[in-house]
Amino acid sequence: MQSYLRFIEEILIDEDRLQQRVEALGAQINADYSHATDLLLVCVLKGGVLFLTDLMRHIHVPHAIDFMAISSYGAGARETSGIVRIDLDLKQNIEGRNLLIVEDIIDTGTTLAYLRRLLLARNPASLKICTLLSKPSRRLTDIPVDYIGFEIPDKFVFGYGLDLDELYRSLPFIAAVNPGMYAHE
Repeated sequence: MQSYLRFIEEILIDEDRLQQRVEALGAQINADYSHATDLLLVCVLKGGVLFLTDLMRHIHVPHAIDFMAISSYGAGARETSGIVRIDLDLKQNIEGRNLLIVEDIIDTGTTLAYLRRLLLARNPASLKICTLLSKPSRRLTDIPVDYIGFEIPDKFVFGYGLDLDELYRSLPFIAAVNPGMYAHE
C-alpha cells in the first residue's frame, strides 16, 4: 500500500481534470497576453512548482520565469501566523514588466496580499494572479484573482505540489486529508 493512501479522505481533483483545467488556463492567458511583451511568471515556492511547469507548457506567448519563497506558516502548521516572511526574493528587476503570479492555493489571502503590495511597489507594467486552488470561504483579505483553476471547500489538501508536512508533492492529483487519520500521526 502506498504510504499516502491512509491520509486520503477523498480525491478532490483527479489528474485528468487537473490537466484539462491547466490547459484551459494556459489558453486564457495566451489570449489575454497575446500582444504583451516581457511577460514574467513569478512562481511562489514550493507548492506552485508543478502547476507552473505544466502551465508554462500551455503558454505560447514569450515569457520568462522567476521564483519567490514566502511563508506565513510554520513547520507543521495548518493555520497562517499572519506574519509574512520572504525566504527567497526575485532575481530579476520587474519594473515595467508584465507580471503573472503563479500560486498553488489561496486560503486566507493574507500572504498573497502582502506579496502583491510588495511587487506593486516595484512598479511593474501590470500584475495579475493565477492560482490553481482557491478557498473563498476562508478569505480574510479581499484580493483580486484573475485566473482560478478550482474553487475548493475548506479542507486541508495535498498533492500536485501541495505538501503534507513536506511530503507527497509529486502526486498527480489533489486529495483532501482525512482529519481523523492525520490527527493520530
